[in-house]
Amino acid sequence: MSNIVDPLVGRIANRVHAERERRGWTLAQLAEASGVSRAMINRIERGESSPTAVVLGKLSAAFQLSIASLLALAEDGDGTAGPGTDGAAGASRRTGTAEWQDPATGYRRRQITGPDFPAEVAEIRLPAGARVPYPAAAFAFVRQVVWVLDGRLTFHDGERCHDLGPGDSIELGEPAERVFANTTGAECRYAVILARGARP
Repeated sequence: MSNIVDPLVGRIANRVHAERERRGWTLAQLAEASGVSRAMINRIERGESSPTAVVLGKLSAAFQLSIASLLALAEDGDGTAGPGTDGAAGASRRTGTAEWQDPATGYRRRQITGPDFPAEVAEIRLPAGARVPYPAAAFAFVRQVVWVLDGRLTFHDGERCHDLGPGDSIELGEPAERVFANTTGAECRYAVILARGARP
């Protein structure tokens, strides 16, 4: 496990709390909007529990943010996590970029672009046998492309299933329940590219 995951848990806690407060929601209201229990949200906001990718998907949908946006906002919580945060061009080193790991599946996500770049690009590493489902609402506010870099990705897009290999990509259409699955014995690495939109 990366030694920079734990600080991100605190940043995610702060971001979830800030997004809830920004909307004037109580814990109970966010629980009702997201389908995540009030007790779990409370533990996440207190930094006592690292949310899974599925829980983050539900929370981001309630906030009308993409999962990538929610995590990118958390990663930029101290102003140093992403490249180009001062508006200037710059190099981002692999070892200096925050990485989030799903405690349930081992799924790992690294933000490539900084908060001022007009698109969000993230690198995902999906372990062998991992399966990460997301609700349709998590895809309602973004245009997104998934591009497989290494390994194979079984991508369920509503009722359709796509077997994607290295170099394959898929541009997502209307929101639908989606599942990212790795049914092979080797890690799958893919990129997620999102067009930034106005934040609600």
